[in-house]
Amino acid sequence: MSDDKIEYDILALDAMRGVIRTVLLRVQKRGMPGEHHFFISFHTSAPGVIISKRLKERYPEEMTIVIQHQFWDLQVTDDRFEVKLSFNNVPERLVIPFSAVRRFHDPSVDFGFNLQVFDPAARAAITAMVQDVTNEAGGSAPGGIPMIADQSAGVKPEADATPSPDQADGKKTAEIVKLDTFRKK
Repeated sequence: MSDDKIEYDILALDAMRGVIRTVLLRVQKRGMPGEHHFFISFHTSAPGVIISKRLKERYPEEMTIVIQHQFWDLQVTDDRFEVKLSFNNVPERLVIPFSAVRRFHDPSVDFGFNLQVFDPAARAAITAMVQDVTNEAGGSAPGGIPMIADQSAGVKPEADATPSPDQADGKKTAEIVKLDTFRKK
């Protein structure tokens, strides 16, 4: 397998962050529609994250917030969003860059995704596993597409099968007809 010079994983992450940005912009402009609500998990120690010391101590690595009924002052920019939420009746302002978001989920419609970029070591390990599976399955097709090993070895074609009782009488049970026969030329 060749190196991913296009970096599809990073492009996909940017696209997913764009979905979050668009959804939050709509909520900012129009309010929360219907029963929609969002669970958003993010790295609390990521660059650009601003949360209170109290929240940082309680959630040193990751935090999940719920944006549903009780939120205010939602502001969305190209690279981050800001929102005020209440934690144990204490209002808090959170600034969360989209690059810090790990998961997004809207349980009202069961839609969500994880945002995770592979580090080079993980990418190399996955590439090696795919290569092993490809080799076990009999190689790859032109263009590097993995092929599936032929599982039909030893299976008799249907024409060699014993005829059913209906067929033994000489009656036809089914007939394959080409649609081209009926098309105008």
